[in-house]
Amino acid sequence: MPHSKSAKKRQRQSLVRADRNQARRTAARTAVRTAREAIADGDKEAAAAAVQAAGTVLDRTASKGVIHANNAARRKSRLAQQLGAMDAD
Repeated sequence: MPHSKSAKKRQRQSLVRADRNQARRTAARTAVRTAREAIADGDKEAAAAAVQAAGTVLDRTASKGVIHANNAARRKSRLAQQLGAMDAD
């Protein structure tokens, strides 16, 4: 339990930021899942659009500091690999 005025404010800020970060993290996971489902469905154009959208969401999430930049890059790379493997089939 915070005692000082500044510690109470930091706790309030922490709770607000945690909620905001959770929403951004959830949006990123949803975008990645949507892209994977589009790849699994086999429609190349829809899959490419979904991978593009997921990359944008991941970049935005990383720029806000919610996830590490390398984490976003790794997820984008894996989606691109899956999309490329779909084109090869």
